[in-house]
Amino acid sequence: MLYPIGNQSFQKIRESGMVYVDKTEHIYNLVTTGGVYFLSRPRRFGKSLLISTLAAYFKGQKELFEGLRIMDLEKEWAEYPVLHVDFSNCRASEPGVLEQKIEMFLKQWEELYGRCGSSDSPSDRFAYVIHAAHEQTGRKVVLLIDEYDKPLLDTWLTDMEDSTREKLANFYSSIKPADQDLRFVMLTGITKFAKVSIFSTLNNLEDITTDEAYDTICGITPEEIECVFHDEIQAFADKYGKTYDEMMTLLKRHYDGYHFSPALHDVYNPFSLLNALKKKQLNPGDTLNNYWFETGTPTLLLTLIDESGLNIQELTKNSMDIDDFTTYRAERENPLPIIYQSGYLTIKGMDEDGYILDMPNKEVERAFTCMIASGYLRQLQPTIRSRARELVKMLELGDTRQFVTSLKAFFSSIPYDALPELKTDDLMERHYQYTLYLILRMMGMYNRSFAEKHSVRGRCDIVAECRDYVYIIEIKRDGTAATALKQIDKQGYAEPYAGDKREVRKVGIVFSSETRTVKEWKERVARL
Repeated sequence: MLYPIGNQSFQKIRESGMVYVDKTEHIYNLVTTGGVYFLSRPRRFGKSLLISTLAAYFKGQKELFEGLRIMDLEKEWAEYPVLHVDFSNCRASEPGVLEQKIEMFLKQWEELYGRCGSSDSPSDRFAYVIHAAHEQTGRKVVLLIDEYDKPLLDTWLTDMEDSTREKLANFYSSIKPADQDLRFVMLTGITKFAKVSIFSTLNNLEDITTDEAYDTICGITPEEIECVFHDEIQAFADKYGKTYDEMMTLLKRHYDGYHFSPALHDVYNPFSLLNALKKKQLNPGDTLNNYWFETGTPTLLLTLIDESGLNIQELTKNSMDIDDFTTYRAERENPLPIIYQSGYLTIKGMDEDGYILDMPNKEVERAFTCMIASGYLRQLQPTIRSRARELVKMLELGDTRQFVTSLKAFFSSIPYDALPELKTDDLMERHYQYTLYLILRMMGMYNRSFAEKHSVRGRCDIVAECRDYVYIIEIKRDGTAATALKQIDKQGYAEPYAGDKREVRKVGIVFSSETRTVKEWKERVARL
């Protein structure tokens, strides 16, 4: 099987015999039920391929669609003039690059349809081309804009942000007045940016980002995997002596879990899934490689998280107001929407406050947690990570003494200048708690470690659930371990585990503000 990894051209994929997951029924529904759309999806999720497929459809390239569902639906195959704008490879952070990219698009179109002689403005030239294409062909224009927001993301939080926004707003401002010349408009991107005229003037634009009818238009569904990749998955399973169902479980755990509407239809990350099936590599511990995460370092998201003061516990399993999904904007004060739109969080359910967000799968859980931990500690060296693995191993074995010994060594090995600025006693105590929490998450205890876990009378600093043990951990700065244990008892932190077959251990740990590592500790088995 030929995999279209890194190839987003529908024409090349079809002509080369590469595998194509059929999304053409969605495309037919799009073009026959509306005219102006916006779709947000994470990077490498098939947005560019969607745009390329739409371009082939509107150019009337019927031969490329042989054998696909749309052949039973479309009867006319009319050809329209297509203007394709692609900012996916535009490095707008480099001076002059955005202007050059816009000029390239305009010159390509003007070679076909002529140029407006009365103005050099990109906006005027764009408007002229749209009208001229309609007049000369007798058919309205199809406008496809891929990664419309890439230049804005490149320059966000830099001194080029305002000028980039202004240039794009001017370029896009031609679209609304050209409404009578347009047959179909589709924009893709990761997020919405306020003060960009494409959203403020296109009042007929339909945002299908969380529309149930199109929530699987990008990505790969479980049904599509079974239909298209069954033999490949079986070959992958055979290579490692596993059953088909066992291999599907591993693939699902690592690459599934994305939900783009309240319907919670499962969507696999297409880039990671295709890479895994092509390379068929399974690592020790039955882990699969991180493909999608390693294609881009989300430094912008780290900056936003740091500026907002959110930690990983606050990012996950909390509610996001539904209004943020219908009127979401990229804002540095509230990074949660853009973290969701970027693919690091997804919808996992609903409650009375809105959508419950969490990380979609193990690929994102592990990589994103490690990235946040590295950013938080600034210099997370490999030697420190090996000690982190030792900590989790000791908890699983029930060796609390060695766990605390390793914890002391862990904190002692962190360079002083790698620590975040800790101006208050509360921040210092929270630092010890949050660091331990990140260690547990980073080392695989994603759904088994909790910070600030609620009980009837309070919130416990750390709860770590292992196969045979549950650890209720209270952290103090310059206090006593006995005081920490008394707080666990007084606040009833262990009570939620009454009747649990595992041994529940209460652990009080005191850190020294002078040495910034463990000073003393005590442990007591809970009698519930």
